[in-house]
Amino acid sequence: MSDDFNMSMRKFLKQVGVTSQQAIEEAMRENATAGKSYAVKAVVTIEELGLTHEVTGEIKGQE
Repeated sequence: MSDDFNMSMRKFLKQVGVTSQQAIEEAMRENATAGKSYAVKAVVTIEELGLTHEVTGEIKGQE
């Protein structure tokens, strides 16, 4: 793959990671999350390529 592709991919994934973490942390601060676990799902789509990629997991609230 080309350098341009790799750089654009890394830039996008970094943006997804950073902004998602900020949004999750804000939601956790605004709610009582101690001792609770939350199902989480992230979906990445590229409509023009027919791509839908889903990642699921769990995030535990701060104690």
